[in-house]
Amino acid sequence: MGLTISVLTIGDELLNGEMADTNTAAIARLLASRGYTVHDSSSVRDVESDIVEALRFLTRQREILIVTGGLGPTADDLTSRAAATAFNRPLETNAEALAQIHRHFARLGLAMHPRNEKQAHLPRGVDILPNANGTAPGFHLDDNGCKVFFLPGVPAEMTAMLEQSVLPALAKHLGQGEFLHERVLKVFGLSEPKTEGRLDAIKLPEGVQVAFGVDFPFVHVKLRVSGAAADTRLEQAERLARQTLGDFVFATGTDSLAATVARQLTFAGQTLALAESCTGGWIAKLLTDLPGASVFLERGAVTYANSAKRDWLQVTETLLEQHGAVSGECALAMARGIRRNADTDLGLAVTGIAGPDGGTPAKPVGTVFIALTSETTERVHGYRFPGNRDSVRLLTACMALDWLRRHLAAAER
Repeated sequence: MGLTISVLTIGDELLNGEMADTNTAAIARLLASRGYTVHDSSSVRDVESDIVEALRFLTRQREILIVTGGLGPTADDLTSRAAATAFNRPLETNAEALAQIHRHFARLGLAMHPRNEKQAHLPRGVDILPNANGTAPGFHLDDNGCKVFFLPGVPAEMTAMLEQSVLPALAKHLGQGEFLHERVLKVFGLSEPKTEGRLDAIKLPEGVQVAFGVDFPFVHVKLRVSGAAADTRLEQAERLARQTLGDFVFATGTDSLAATVARQLTFAGQTLALAESCTGGWIAKLLTDLPGASVFLERGAVTYANSAKRDWLQVTETLLEQHGAVSGECALAMARGIRRNADTDLGLAVTGIAGPDGGTPAKPVGTVFIALTSETTERVHGYRFPGNRDSVRLLTACMALDWLRRHLAAAER
């Protein structure tokens, strides 16, 4: 569509590093799903003159402007006053907005603080956008041929109001955009260039677009299509992409690597025990973030010190002296020990040097060993992961989960 849309986010916290601007991404995703495209986005401080300047500039350049933030009850919430100045409208108490705020507090069984009345002080003649999840009414006005929508900065409130008020208004004004159908394949173990190279070698159905994103350490492959028979073409595209990417695809949509492993363990009726050193319980956290993890996870031990490896996992002093705590031999002994003590189907262990200190020429920072044991198989392997301490630990946790995923998938075949 030829429509030009801009997003303006307001708040000091977005520009001083305190908070990330997640609203722009959420707005762009929702608009794209309806066939609309964001032309540009910007952020300004909680300074009234800056907000006024941005509003005047953007309404001269764009047909649609979506503004978030600065609608709260405190002194630094300046958006309504800035809008009144920018569009030469008197600021006044809006009866509809004030009634909405009172209803919100009544639903909660609370008395409204006098400061919340400030949220009903809005430019004259605006249309109120209901907020079912918070105190800040949104509002809409037209200026110089531009439709401007003002939404609160709280992400949950903003998203709900965008879906319930803004998108229907756009569809009414412009006609419904062409819905964009999307399928996201999540990849682990291939870099973004290698992933793209594999997909370049195949011919996808007509009209299917491919985009890529990185959510370290994963690559997201986004298959997009609109128009006639979109679902059929998307299914064909996903099948072809899976064929060329193979076992590197671990999930689709909003699913996670941990969730995939959890489902596999539950379906297989397999139980798991973990022995973690360098990851400090990160693998256990990823799994226990999911409801129902108690079905398959028997225990997780953070055996950071050598004494813990000896006492809890029965790793011998001789092994530690000969091979060291960061070694394939130690990782395998850890996996055996935790599985034996827990009496589980699977034992998984990781040990390594996450840095920034502790590396040697023989075992530099990033050296990691992973071991997996079951009744019939044992496997251990060493890696050299790049990056800082957090990167090494996250890569270790994800690689360990991927081992489980591949092991369980092979057992199903």
